Amino acid sequence: MTGSASTTVFHVRIEPSGREFEVRSGDTLLAAGIAQGIAMPYGCKDGACGSCKCKKLSGSVTQGPHQAKALSDDEEAQGFVLTCCASAQSDVVLESRQVGAADAFAIKKMPTRVTTMKQVSNDVMLLKLQMPANDVFSYHAGQYIEFLLRDGARRSYSMANAPHLIQEGLELHIRHMPGGLFTDQVFGTMKARDILRIEGPYGSFYLREDSVKPIILLASGTGFAPIKALLEHMQFAGIKRPTTLYWGGRRPSDLYLSDWVQAQVALMPNLRYVPVVSDAWPEDGWAGQTGFVHRAVLDDFADLSGHQVYACGAPIVVESAQRDYLQAGLPAGEFFADAFTSEADKVHSGRQSTQALA
Repeated sequence: MTGSASTTVFHVRIEPSGREFEVRSGDTLLAAGIAQGIAMPYGCKDGACGSCKCKKLSGSVTQGPHQAKALSDDEEAQGFVLTCCASAQSDVVLESRQVGAADAFAIKKMPTRVTTMKQVSNDVMLLKLQMPANDVFSYHAGQYIEFLLRDGARRSYSMANAPHLIQEGLELHIRHMPGGLFTDQVFGTMKARDILRIEGPYGSFYLREDSVKPIILLASGTGFAPIKALLEHMQFAGIKRPTTLYWGGRRPSDLYLSDWVQAQVALMPNLRYVPVVSDAWPEDGWAGQTGFVHRAVLDDFADLSGHQVYACGAPIVVESAQRDYLQAGLPAGEFFADAFTSEADKVHSGRQSTQALA
C-alpha cells in the first residue's frame, strides 16, 4: 500500500496467473485492472450480470450496489466479489482462473476500413474490416472488440472468424436494432471504405485447449458469431474433441449461416449440428427441432458432468442454460459464456452489458 493523505494506492494480485496491478482508493478493481492491461472477465460493468465474479483470498474490499442474481448474500459471505463494483480497502489477493498470464494479447486501439457489407438475413449484416498493414492484431477465437464512436460511446461485437483468417478481414455479425446509435448507421449510412476505430481484444470467452472433454456449443441469434470463430479455430488447429453445436432462433431465417455450418459438419467428423427454431410459421416449412435451444441440449445430454459448455447469445438463454446445466451435473468451472444485450435492454433494466448491440 502506498499513497498520500488524499489518495491511497493498493496492490492487487490475481491467482493462479500471478498478474498484479495497483488500484487507487475509490476506483473499482475491474477498471484499474483493465487500465493496466489485465484482461479481466466482465460483462455489464455495473453489478448486474456476475461475469466478473471472483474469490477474494485475502484483503478487504467495499462491495458496491449490485443485483442479487449477480452476487448473492451467501456468495458474498463466502468471500466472492464483483470486481466491477468493488473497491479495495487494503492490498488484495483475488482468485480468477479466467485471467490469463502476462503474455496475454495486448489491448490495442486502431483504425479499420470497411471492406465488405453483406446482408445475410433481413436484420443481420456480415461486416468485414481491413486491419492496418503495419500493425499486428492478435486475439483468441471467441473474443470481441469495441467500436469507439464519435460521441465517446462504445459498442461491442464478437469477432466471427478465427485469428488465422484475419488477412481476409475481421468478420463481425451485426443485428439491426431499429433506433440504435450504431446499428442504424450500419444498415443505413455505412458504406465500403468507411473508417472505423476499434479497441481490443477483450473477453474471456475462448476455447480451453488444455481439456479433452466433449464440447457443447450453444448459440442464440448472432451469438453464433464467436461460435463460428471457435469452429474455424478448432478445424485449423486439428482439435478433434467431440463437439455438438446447438443454434437457436425464432424462425429458420435467424439461423443465417446454417448452410455454412452444414458444410463444416462435412469437414469435421467430430462435429454434430442441431438447429432449433422456437416460433416457426407454417410457411417456413420447418421440420427440425423446436422449442428452447438450451433445453434441446438436455434432451440429448441428461448428464453434463463430463462436458464443457460454451454459450453465447441473449442473456435469458445464457442464464437459463447455466442454471439448468449445473443442475444436470455440469461443473461450474466448465461453463463459459458471453451474453449479448441491446442498448434498449440496458435502458429497461438499468444495466449495461458485455455486448452492446445497438
